[in-house]
Amino acid sequence: MPNGIYQLELDIPIKNVWFFVSDMNNWAPLVPGYMEHTILNARQSTWDFKGDIGFMQKKVSLQIDITKWQKPTTVTFDLKGLNENFKGDGYFRAEAITSGKTRMTGYMNINAKGMMGPMINSFLKSFVPKTTKELTEAVGEKVNEIEVIAT
Repeated sequence: MPNGIYQLELDIPIKNVWFFVSDMNNWAPLVPGYMEHTILNARQSTWDFKGDIGFMQKKVSLQIDITKWQKPTTVTFDLKGLNENFKGDGYFRAEAITSGKTRMTGYMNINAKGMMGPMINSFLKSFVPKTTKELTEAVGEKVNEIEVIAT
């Protein structure tokens, strides 16, 4: 299954990372190719983005279901394609290195199903790691911009 994992260290407290990733509205717009998202309830949303699938661009719609919010370290989610036959999962994980330094890890796993699945998965093997890295870096940059007052 095509997957990607990316880790970075941030010179900020873990509570800042949690403050940001605990709200899907903060990180949904950071997905490469983002078009829009809709919050359905506290644990479910739909995301639309342009996927650059090798030789063509395609609008991809996904449903994201948060499966676990474990303050202050982990947000895990499942995803499924609404207009394409995709399934997958992912997470953001934070680990306090010191009181002012945090290691953040982003992970995504996406698998195409159906008759075209094998061909699409061969492309996803390079696409998913690249997208995971870009999303994790974008979240890290935004987290660095915020200042958390509440604990």
